Amino acid sequence: MNIKSQFSALGSALLLTGGLLASPAHAQDDWPKRPVTYVVPFAPGGATDMIGRIYSQSIGNELGQPIVVENRPGTGGSLGSAYVSRQKADGYTLVGGTISSHSINVSIYPDIGYDPVESFTPIILTGTLPNVLVVRKDSPYNSVEQLIAAAREKKENLTFGSSGVGSSQHLAGELFASMVGAELLHVPYKGSAPSLQALLAGEIDLLFDNLTSAMPFIQSGNLKALAVTSKQPDSALPDVKPLDQSGLPGYEVVSWQATFAPAGTPKPVIDKLYKAMHAALQKPDVQERLKSVGLTISGAGPDELLAFQKAEVEKWAKVAKDANITMD
Repeated sequence: MNIKSQFSALGSALLLTGGLLASPAHAQDDWPKRPVTYVVPFAPGGATDMIGRIYSQSIGNELGQPIVVENRPGTGGSLGSAYVSRQKADGYTLVGGTISSHSINVSIYPDIGYDPVESFTPIILTGTLPNVLVVRKDSPYNSVEQLIAAAREKKENLTFGSSGVGSSQHLAGELFASMVGAELLHVPYKGSAPSLQALLAGEIDLLFDNLTSAMPFIQSGNLKALAVTSKQPDSALPDVKPLDQSGLPGYEVVSWQATFAPAGTPKPVIDKLYKAMHAALQKPDVQERLKSVGLTISGAGPDELLAFQKAEVEKWAKVAKDANITMD
């Protein structure tokens, strides 16, 4: 082969290689080409489910492809999260992560099947919301003070539910019991909706549920809201005092909602997702609906979410250790 032929062959090879190298970037430019699955790792009707469904249509409009919400409940959000961590890192499978699935559970369960930080790429911190202490409308307890007095009487044997061991609802109840100096029986369920139904059916006495999922029952009058778990009243329930101001100074448990993709998802795809999700959170109708269910909207991006999440993992590891909360 002469020199001219060699250069011709080399040039063709370089062009071919360049084309191959360029194709993934081109594919990312064209992303998404099909519907995106948004996994809710909790049962339908809970806060994560409601929040995901409220703004998923708007996200889909921004991306030009529908967002398909898929529920995969279990183990305080860990089963669905583990599933997403194993999916292809192409942006087509996301998870609605929470304080439990992406910060608490790793310190509660011996093996959740993923690392809450290393197994995912953060996209956006949707917002934060308090839990709300609720009882049935026919409950004899009409105030936090009455509930505390009953909890301190061992014969009462008060029970509280949660959406799972290690959830913010569970830790809210454990912190309440600890600060009150009483023993409450914890009854875990597979999500907020089942725990709410259990409360309505009389299976449990009280519940520290996410404000988002409890609001419809409070508004209908089927549940009484005694207090919120944030340090300040929530705009959705402005007349309901925080536990911090109802005889338990220093009490605070605030949940959060965020979206994650499998680790290794290309940055251009993450950027597109963040842009679409952030834009959705700016829409007045979406803001109104999210605020009406108690969410304080954030919109913090990937870097801020990562720093926030790491701090949360460390914080709740200490709480779990001090309260000796484990699932063997």
